[in-house]
Amino acid sequence: MKRSAGGGGPVLIGGGQKTGISRRVASIAVVLGLGALSAACFQPLYGRGGLAEGDSVRDKFGAIEITDIAARKGTPASRVAVALRNALVSDLNGGANPTAPLYRLNIGNLSAGKGVLGIDVATGNADSELEQISVTFTLTEIATNKVVLSDSSFATASLDIPGSVQIFAEQRAARNAEDRATEVLAQNIKNRLASYFVAGT
Repeated sequence: MKRSAGGGGPVLIGGGQKTGISRRVASIAVVLGLGALSAACFQPLYGRGGLAEGDSVRDKFGAIEITDIAARKGTPASRVAVALRNALVSDLNGGANPTAPLYRLNIGNLSAGKGVLGIDVATGNADSELEQISVTFTLTEIATNKVVLSDSSFATASLDIPGSVQIFAEQRAARNAEDRATEVLAQNIKNRLASYFVAGT
C-alpha cells in the first residue's frame, strides 16, 4: 500500500496492477512449458539418438566403407583424391575402417582446378583465384549390392595471389585453398549421407 499525497489514510494499490502481474507470470509459464515440450521433439543430427530401425546416424556412418578415389597420378586431382578420402574416413569413422561394413561409398568423376576471380588492372594478371573441386558419389548397400543413394557435390575456396615474384607463397596459398575446399566437400558429402539416413531420400 502507499500513503496519499495529502497525508490521509493509506490507499490500496488498484487490483488492475495485481491482475497485470498475474497475467505476465502466467504468460511466462506458458512459454516455458511450450519450450520444454518442443525441446523433446528435437535431437542433434549426429547424436546417439536412434533412427526408426534403432541405429543412430553416427552408427550408420561407422558402417560405411570408403573405397579409394581414382585419379590420374601426377595431376592436381591425385592429391585431392587422397586428401578427400582421408577427410571422409576421419569425419565418418573417426579415422578407422569398419570391421563389418554395411555400406560402400564410391567417389567418382573427381575434378580439381582453378578459376580466375579477379584481375589486377595495372598488370592484367590474375590477383585472386578460386580452387574448385567436384565429385559424384554413390552409396551401395553391401548385402544387396543395391545403390541406395546417388548424388554429386562441389566445393570452392578462394585465394589471393601475392605476386609473380613470390612463387612459394603463391603455391602455399593455392595448397591451403585446396585443403579448405577438400574439407568443405567432405562435410557436404557427410551431410548428404546424414540426410539419407534420417529421411530415407
